[in-house]
Amino acid sequence: MAVLTKGKVKTCEQLLEEFTGKPANPEKIVLSGIGERDVYNISAPFEDDGEKVIAGRVESRDSERSNVHFFVERNGEWIPRENAPVLELQDPFFTRIGEELILGGVQIFPHPITEGALGWRTVFYKGKSISGLQEFAKGPDGMKDLRLVELQDGSIGILTRPQGEKGGRGKIGWTRIPSLDELTIDVIDQAPLLEGQFIDEEWGGANEPHLLVNGLVGVLGHIANFDGERNRHYYPMVFALNPETREISDIELISTRSNFLPGPSKRPDLVDVVFSGGIVRKSDGTADMYAGISDAEAQKITIVDPFLKFES
Repeated sequence: MAVLTKGKVKTCEQLLEEFTGKPANPEKIVLSGIGERDVYNISAPFEDDGEKVIAGRVESRDSERSNVHFFVERNGEWIPRENAPVLELQDPFFTRIGEELILGGVQIFPHPITEGALGWRTVFYKGKSISGLQEFAKGPDGMKDLRLVELQDGSIGILTRPQGEKGGRGKIGWTRIPSLDELTIDVIDQAPLLEGQFIDEEWGGANEPHLLVNGLVGVLGHIANFDGERNRHYYPMVFALNPETREISDIELISTRSNFLPGPSKRPDLVDVVFSGGIVRKSDGTADMYAGISDAEAQKITIVDPFLKFES
């Protein structure tokens, strides 16, 4: 495997200063057929029963109560797929492990202690296709950005994101299991953190891991912070991970909000939010990144494939 070099932890401000990328071709993804509701925090397109599908978070502008719908492209627009399930989740993601499609998202529920507040957890479904999805596992209460990836030896890597005593505002952990049967809350809770990625005042998480040709894991994720007025700033980032040694490369940004087209925002504090949904790597050395923008819409953009350099 390639050698990964890690320098010092970098803040959002330092990463912005270093960012020299020139993303191109910003485009709004037209997702229709769901009334006046917004669709954002989409997955990248994936194939299911012979056609491309996008999973998207659907909710009203003034609400956090959302569903995940599955969309298919018809005449340049993406519309809900007929007879597809609708899941009571936020922020969908997918991967494939063996012959199974794994679909996950964030489930919201009444907080067990704080009256009137909401709790959340990551929930996983699996099936041969979308039509056969069945829930099979849950993550710990209070954990988003939990992701799985099948490794070269058939084992499964788990990227976690604890908060609180272990993870502060949110740091990324890594562990491995031999099979999906071993995916338990205890295993997830015990995953050691990757060192030197985030200062305590900032946070981040994994959005989509990619198994690279040399066995490394390329991680698409986000790094985020608050400014002095408590506005949120979310930036798409990547790093590479050696699943055997836990070595990682430095985080680097791959785009900012200004690289996308102007558009609405769910709230004033969410204007500068890009939530990395997924990337589709292409044979010409570029990749299309699909993202939720300002918690109100979905867009895609073309970037230099951020994982190619780790495969050379």
